[in-house]
Amino acid sequence: MKHLKDNYNFSISLRCIVCGREDCFESKEDGSYIKCTNCGREYHGGRDELIEYNNEQIRESIEQKKKEITSDVKEEIHDMIKKAFSGNKHIKIK
Repeated sequence: MKHLKDNYNFSISLRCIVCGREDCFESKEDGSYIKCTNCGREYHGGRDELIEYNNEQIRESIEQKKKEITSDVKEEIHDMIKKAFSGNKHIKIK
């Protein structure tokens, strides 16, 4: 299987809704409170609040990954069918 990867893991960096930075957060260990150290925006709802604000970005990233996986699977199935019928003079796969 040359098209399929070993895994399709990916991560999404959450961004501050005020300044857009994704590398300036400090938080409680349990994620119940987060603060952007760049602009001072506080997320009293913690990780859940930040995820909610980044929901559109998260959905877009998931859709991109789904398209990548779908494309890889289609190519893999096409190659498998082509290989299965290679040598058969009555069936041609393009």
